[in-house]
Amino acid sequence: MAPTAKPQVEQCCQQFQALSDRTRVRILELLRGGEKCVCELIEALAVRQSLLSFHLKTLKTAGLVKDRKEGRWVHYSIDWKGLDEMQDLISVLKQPTHGADCCDTAGSCDCNKP
Repeated sequence: MAPTAKPQVEQCCQQFQALSDRTRVRILELLRGGEKCVCELIEALAVRQSLLSFHLKTLKTAGLVKDRKEGRWVHYSIDWKGLDEMQDLISVLKQPTHGADCCDTAGSCDCNKP
């Protein structure tokens, strides 16, 4: 996916910070297989419900997971838009910064500047 607009840097910083915790990365790994109920995540991670709630809130605030309530149960899934935003920022950071004068829209640069 090519970046279409400058990503929101603050949101991306929050997303990268959310991924700096091993438990939160494990939560995303579990959610890669599809939506999971909180009770399934508690069992798979062997953590207290209060700790899991903290991690899920952090991921949700960062835009990396979304929730769906069904009765008294809450189900979580990956919010792919958040991961796409992170990928867009990485793509932008990989592009040369020589300026529009020497770089084309595909990111090719023939100015030989470091």
